[in-house]
Amino acid sequence: MDASDSDGTTELRRALLRGLVIPAHPLALTDTRRLDERRQVALTRYYCDAGAGGIAVGVHTTQFAIRDPGVRLLRPVLELAHRTLREWCGDHRPFAIAGVCGRTAQAVGEAELAASIEYDAALVSLAGLQDDDNERVLDHCRRVAEVIPVMGFYLQPAVGGRVLDRAFWREFLEIERVVAIKVAPFDRYRTLDVAAALAESGRRDVALYTGNDDAIVTDLLTPFPGQARRVHFSGGLLGQWAVWTKSAVDVLRRCLAVTRAEPPCEVRGEELLQLLALGADLTDVNAALFDPAHQFAGCIAGIHEVLRRQGLLAGRWCLDPREDLSAGQLEEIDRVLARYPQLSDDSFVREHLDRWLN
Repeated sequence: MDASDSDGTTELRRALLRGLVIPAHPLALTDTRRLDERRQVALTRYYCDAGAGGIAVGVHTTQFAIRDPGVRLLRPVLELAHRTLREWCGDHRPFAIAGVCGRTAQAVGEAELAASIEYDAALVSLAGLQDDDNERVLDHCRRVAEVIPVMGFYLQPAVGGRVLDRAFWREFLEIERVVAIKVAPFDRYRTLDVAAALAESGRRDVALYTGNDDAIVTDLLTPFPGQARRVHFSGGLLGQWAVWTKSAVDVLRRCLAVTRAEPPCEVRGEELLQLLALGADLTDVNAALFDPAHQFAGCIAGIHEVLRRQGLLAGRWCLDPREDLSAGQLEEIDRVLARYPQLSDDSFVREHLDRWLN
């Protein structure tokens, strides 16, 4: 069951299936923890010039607290990102994906806001429906899909997600306006559940996007089993790709060249091994940035620290003053930056930083 879409949604589906790098957009703050518009714009420009095919705004990396009554940054941040995409990139802008969360009334309201700003799709967090059964959660997703095309989101329980079984994902794929699923349970069994549900659904117009920051290359290279066909991930929507985005674009290109090679060539095996080794390097980097040793407590601050060192952010401040790097995390970041300079895009950022900031 493939969907019948408007032209805009059809274009979005095609692009998602071709494969995109979609960074989860951080929040640039001043030392007084107010929005730093200049650096927020610079980040968006960086993602555009690095080759990202989309950006995701209002998601975990942007900090869910932008919705708090005392903060009220959801609309300003969504508007600023979309305006920057339009002004910096013109008609060839990356796709704009808005995170929506909360119970149904809140999620629908956020979807309506995103649609009014002309976002292309909504990434639907289900963290606010922890105790609801499958049918209630599916109804929630259908309500959001009435407003805007949706990207499903399997978020790991360690950072507020919930377990969603294969039966849920099979029914979720009956929603016509689903364009993709971000798979981020940080668990191979649960990742397989989503891939199998897509294969069983018969839909070829829905893309799988990895959000498993601990297994990016593995997801991108693996042909997942299905009854009638194997399915592949097309790209990624990742907090890890909020840094070193230029390099991420090259990683995705190399992975897709392997999985889509026709016919397979002799160098494919060697390249596959090189990519798997690169994937292990990326996992090591991600462990330093995302802080799994402390249940991901320092994950946003870790992203900020790398961007701070590149000059894109002025500091690693988060909205919550208590949110910072965990004990030992700074030393781990020092270690991986020294060990894997080939994974960074520091020279690219140095070359263009002044232009992005002005």
